[in-house]
Amino acid sequence: MFVSITGLKLKSMFYLPMFSYHAIRSMNQAKSAAGNIRAEARTINDVHHTLSVWKSKDDMLVYLRTGAHAEAMKVFSRIATGKTMSMITDTPPDWSEVHQLWIEQGKDA
Repeated sequence: MFVSITGLKLKSMFYLPMFSYHAIRSMNQAKSAAGNIRAEARTINDVHHTLSVWKSKDDMLVYLRTGAHAEAMKVFSRIATGKTMSMITDTPPDWSEVHQLWIEQGKDA
């Protein structure tokens, strides 16, 4: 399985409505995307995280480059900072591990 973890921190609370709009649409897209096994989001220490699990990296890349997610990427640098990380694993991390993995292994988005 291919696992993607993202963490975004808003530059200002002023951007929360715009962020929420794009986050909800992107999450709905992920949940219905071909090859998606699991897609969830949580806020940990003021960082808006996503955890998604895919059958393959190619499935995740199709999602990443299309639809609502592609639209969200166009506004990302204006409203937030963040890091992403990914891994191939037989056992996806649980939420108790996500934030620490993101801190240790995340690369600037």
